[in-house]
Amino acid sequence: MILRRLGPQPEAGRCSGGRTCPDVFELTDGDFAVIGQDITTQTIPTLPQDAGCGPLERIVRVPRKTMVLARADIPVSL
Repeated sequence: MILRRLGPQPEAGRCSGGRTCPDVFELTDGDFAVIGQDITTQTIPTLPQDAGCGPLERIVRVPRKTMVLARADIPVSL
């Protein structure tokens, strides 16, 4: 299912014993998966009216540094 990590390998400062490691992955079907802090409950009330979070979806916080480091590996074409 996971094809590859986008961005560098986790570093000691970003991970704690193999846990708490925000990360971004490309999946074999071309979609993406992220590991981040679940902020669904506190964020749903602040979503714009034209946005929604379904029962099987979660809103996750991914640190800016993680996304910026992954940016170079994110494909630009569909």
